[in-house]
Amino acid sequence: MSLQNTYVEDNVIWLIAEDEADILNLVATMCQVWGHSPITFESGQKVWNWLDEVEAGKYQGKMPEFILMDIRMPGKRGNEVAQRMRTVPAFQQTPIALMTAYALSTDEKSAMMVSDGIDQIIPKPLPGFEDLHKLLNQIIQNKRADSQRSQPA
Repeated sequence: MSLQNTYVEDNVIWLIAEDEADILNLVATMCQVWGHSPITFESGQKVWNWLDEVEAGKYQGKMPEFILMDIRMPGKRGNEVAQRMRTVPAFQQTPIALMTAYALSTDEKSAMMVSDGIDQIIPKPLPGFEDLHKLLNQIIQNKRADSQRSQPA
């Protein structure tokens, strides 16, 4: 079975933010195996600082086409970063998924999805390699479909 995804495009960038080094390295490696290039951050604050550069026009790299962040990280929480990202035009249609090892109530999940613009919350431990691949691609495809439906005819 091929590990390549039919949706892989040339040099697709994924932003991954996770404060646990082992999880960050594992997810970044999976990302590369799936044919994507990861931009990694080990805290919400570092993503926040990177967003400062993006908004100031100082970041000249390719923008990520998918964002996967932990919720509870040092500095800023993943949902806070996501909420800010949704105010930046470059990220308004970018799929954003958050990971968490903590149990969230239905109300907490709904609030993050509505108020912070989250597309999916993934519980830890993360699914296995193939299942995670399918899940992340489904999140991306759902966001693309939603974006296409919301475009004026």
